[in-house]
Amino acid sequence: MNALPRAVAAALAERLAVMPAVVVTGARQTGKSTLAERLVPGRRRYRSLDDLDVLDAARRDPEALVGGKEPVTLAEVQRAPELLRAVKRAIDRERTPGRFLLMGSANPLLMRQVSESLAGRASYLTLWPMVRREQEGQGRGGLWPELLEAPEDEWLDLLSAQPDERRDWRALALKGGFPTPALDLKTASGRAIWFSGYVQTYLERDLQDLASIASLPDFRRLMRTACLRLGQLVNQTELGRDVGLPQPTVHRWLNLLETSYLTVRLPAYAVNRTKRLIKSPKLYWGDVGLALHLAGLTAPAGAHLENLALSDLLAWRDARGERVEIGYWRTAIGEEVDFVIETGEQLLPIEVKATARPRMSDAAHLRTFRGEYGKASRAGLLLHAGTGLEWLTPDVLAAPWWRVF
Repeated sequence: MNALPRAVAAALAERLAVMPAVVVTGARQTGKSTLAERLVPGRRRYRSLDDLDVLDAARRDPEALVGGKEPVTLAEVQRAPELLRAVKRAIDRERTPGRFLLMGSANPLLMRQVSESLAGRASYLTLWPMVRREQEGQGRGGLWPELLEAPEDEWLDLLSAQPDERRDWRALALKGGFPTPALDLKTASGRAIWFSGYVQTYLERDLQDLASIASLPDFRRLMRTACLRLGQLVNQTELGRDVGLPQPTVHRWLNLLETSYLTVRLPAYAVNRTKRLIKSPKLYWGDVGLALHLAGLTAPAGAHLENLALSDLLAWRDARGERVEIGYWRTAIGEEVDFVIETGEQLLPIEVKATARPRMSDAAHLRTFRGEYGKASRAGLLLHAGTGLEWLTPDVLAAPWWRVF
């Protein structure tokens, strides 16, 4: 698998230098093992619980698997919770920074097991599919930190200094961010074969590790329906009606998709001022290419450009030392801002439009948001698919998406 630098690498190295255990989670095939091997090549034992012999050893004699002085990387650890108790005992005997690098492809399930066993002994990171700048070898996400730190009157110069090379967001969406289809497979048919195999592996193996699903065809149909509702409010009753499933089943299966990092439920920005706000989350996918494949679409739409922006925001957020919040803002009368970055006392509202020629009317909801939150809000950022970089209004900067992420 390609070993291009990843945005999260510096944070991983920093945490391994401090904590005895670091837990890296993310969907399968995002490059967790490659990241670990690139960071300290040749200096760690590597064991994956996908190997049935290793899994058997983890269940029968976990102490032997984690013993010794050599640092060890353990992949897919959610498959053997008893192994984590052995890791805890080893840490308590000798608290050596970086001794254990634990990786898994299940989030709440893994985190619950880890928190019970490794409270105060572990730090946590998420590895998302590769974003555009990672695929091009830059090892980072978008210019979000620079925009947050710079005065607004410097934004134009900051973004103007970026390479003036227009990118095709539709091509980026179709290949997605999993390293193999994004970097190694050059044809749509080749990527379709890879995505089909990925879905089949998930349905037949990973999903069965998480929960017993009586009807895989129904689950596959729910996945496809969820892909067709990309960027919309989560309405479990409507989803259930579309696929012929009861709401409790839809609720449980959506949780499983989120547990395995296939979907992302984006929360609403929660601080209410004077307007009645919508509080339901919005549904996105962890990888846009996989979502397009499951939906059977070959022509990405505006929601897929939104999803690309969210993917970049998540990759940047989870590579930071300081936590930031990302949500969306929407009122009961339909005023909406796609994304709001909240860091400290600062808010950055972001709107994403697939148009090549944004108009002043596209900035209306950004300006409404700024009116609601006053000095707490930075100027609005309107990302679009064209080439124009200009202040659309005195407080909304229109910029090509590829100059930002």
